[in-house]
Amino acid sequence: EEALVLAGDYNVIPERIDARFPENWLGDALFQPQTRQAFRRLLNLGFTEAVRAVTDAHDTYTFWDYQAGAWQKNNGIRIDHLLLSPEAANRFSSASIEKHVRAWEKPSDHVPVAIDLALQPA
Repeated sequence: EEALVLAGDYNVIPERIDARFPENWLGDALFQPQTRQAFRRLLNLGFTEAVRAVTDAHDTYTFWDYQAGAWQKNNGIRIDHLLLSPEAANRFSSASIEKHVRAWEKPSDHVPVAIDLALQPA
C-alpha cells in the first residue's frame, strides 16, 4: 500500500469544536449536515484526519475572515484538512497549524497546516 495524503481547503467545518462560534455557521454551506456527512464518508473510507489525531483542542483554526477583526478576536474555523491513508497514518508523527503566518503583512485568510511523516514505514 502507498502512503497517500489528501490535503487542502475542504470548505467543511467537521464538528462544532472546529468553529469559535459554531452557531454563527448553522446556515452556511461549510456547516450543513450534508457537507459534514460527505466529509465523514471520506474518514469512513479509512482516512485519519491529521490534526484531530493529535489534538482535540477547541482553538485549532486554519481560517480567519478578513472582516470584523476575526483574526484579532480568534474568531476562526478549521476548514483545511490533511487526510491520511492507513499507510500514511503509520508514518505520521505530528501535525501543526502555523498560525503565526496569519500575522504577517498581507497574509492569506488561511494558514498552513504541516505534518511530519517518516520516509519509510515504521
